[in-house]
Amino acid sequence: MVVAPERVVVRFEGDGAGTGPLSWGQLENWSAIVKQGTWLPLGGVRPLPEGTTLDEVVDEVRYLMGRYQPMRTRVHTGAGGRPEQVVHASGELTVEVHDVGTDADNDAGGTGAGPDSADLVAAAVHERLRDTPMDFAAEWPVRYAVVRQGGRLTHVVLLVSHFVTDAAGAVTMMTEVAARTATPVAGLQPLAQAGWQTSPAGRRHNEHAQRHWERIVRDVDPVRFPPPAEVVSPRYRQGELTSPSLPAAVRAISDRSGVEPATVLLTLYAAALHGVLGVDPVVIRPITSNRFRPGLADVVCTLAQAGLFRIDVGGGSFEDLLPRAGRAALSAYKYAYFHQAEMADLVDRVGRERGAPIELGCYFNDRRGAGPAPDAPAAFRWVAAQEAPTFEPLFVHVDDATSDGAEALRLTAYLDTAHVTPASAAAVLQAMDELASKAAALQPAAL
Repeated sequence: MVVAPERVVVRFEGDGAGTGPLSWGQLENWSAIVKQGTWLPLGGVRPLPEGTTLDEVVDEVRYLMGRYQPMRTRVHTGAGGRPEQVVHASGELTVEVHDVGTDADNDAGGTGAGPDSADLVAAAVHERLRDTPMDFAAEWPVRYAVVRQGGRLTHVVLLVSHFVTDAAGAVTMMTEVAARTATPVAGLQPLAQAGWQTSPAGRRHNEHAQRHWERIVRDVDPVRFPPPAEVVSPRYRQGELTSPSLPAAVRAISDRSGVEPATVLLTLYAAALHGVLGVDPVVIRPITSNRFRPGLADVVCTLAQAGLFRIDVGGGSFEDLLPRAGRAALSAYKYAYFHQAEMADLVDRVGRERGAPIELGCYFNDRRGAGPAPDAPAAFRWVAAQEAPTFEPLFVHVDDATSDGAEALRLTAYLDTAHVTPASAAAVLQAMDELASKAAALQPAAL
């Protein structure tokens, strides 16, 4: 028998109510939400410490909803059909409480599923909340539930839309909620960000970013990848390479060259794309945190945007490439803060003028520092294949990891085999690892 959950209504209130356009970071994620048809949920299931009470859970919910404006933001359609953010001063969030049985219930002829069922119920609740579509105009972009067994709370299920925060903002949120930080929130909130972005200074910055992008998209080949001979099935793949040697190699290259580790990794990716696919110049969309900008370091919100990085690779060594990549990366990071819809219009317009759509679907996301991935063997492996689209031709992530308990980095590739073959994607990751080892050891590495 399925028992309907108890519903606990949590009342909250906070500062900063108002209405305005979406900030550039919000607009970037809103575009992905619309394109992919998902509310981009982040989070999952967390076991609760022994003795956690429902009052403590309610207190956590009230703290989160009251402190962080994006948690109490809804999205409405404004003038001209443009999305607007509406920050509310107060509201209510319903927390589901799911009861599961115990062995004693079963022995007495009850409907409980046994003590291990709490894990299963938490997993099922997580799946349902994750997969249920969200109405951003009528719901808060957060879902909360707890599992209770034998009167004891065992798990919390917390899901927050990526529209609320990026990884860096999530770290701030987790730190502050654990400490119950009471000082005023730091930095510019999304409404204030949108205010600056629509100011003369913000418009000038957006225009500078557009000029940077237009110089690149008018010059490069519209096609990023040589078309494969055939599209395999399932079409969309995910593969990963876990490397224990990569962290030390990147540090050695960075220390010797003075180039930041993030840029070393981006340069390895560019060199590998050139070596495996033969493309030159290489054009990459690096995900940029934008946290280095004034007033944005610790804000709980979504700020990360994908910049535009271009470099001519061939005709030298990796050592020659690094300083040029460093300069190109600085420009990419500087201009990775822009009005996403206006930039998309610019790229479309240039494509029409050139007679071919400009393909920019080559992404790179350095997620180091967000926590280690699960331990895995030091090897390449395919981990997923599906027909449901992943929407980008090639997207490579870098994460902290461990392999047999030792420090490692994990390179994960998401690919559309209509653009990149599985063999090529695997070879790109392996080339990054091999090139790093050679460069760290000062072995010749012609590109």
